[in-house]
Amino acid sequence: MKPLHTITYKQIGYLFYAVAAADKNVAQAEIKTLKKLVKQHWLPLDDSNDLYGSDAAYQIEIVFDWLNENEQSALDCYNSFQDYYRAHNGIFTQTIKNLILDTAEAIANSFSGKNKSELMLLAKLSVLFKEH
Repeated sequence: MKPLHTITYKQIGYLFYAVAAADKNVAQAEIKTLKKLVKQHWLPLDDSNDLYGSDAAYQIEIVFDWLNENEQSALDCYNSFQDYYRAHNGIFTQTIKNLILDTAEAIANSFSGKNKSELMLLAKLSVLFKEH
């Protein structure tokens, strides 16, 4: 598989933050789920490194943590990912899209199940992925 670019991982971090923050509250369980899934599924995906020599997939966590610390808007973060996806949809293989959907679902389910805000965002994501 062709390695994903660091910018792509950053945008995926925006998306996962948007899912966690959809209800205006990022729970510890959501953070824990994200970190577990990055280690289990995203790190083994490819062997690309960022500018500092770390696995590029860690950008997902780094960006997520920064957005959470700075209490960014879930909608703005989703829109950022959506714009990036539409401009670069060719790099998102079906495998990557499935992994994104699985990770987003797991984050949404990790704290008291999915709420209405998370369900709506996950539905928008599914529709986005079906566009291309």
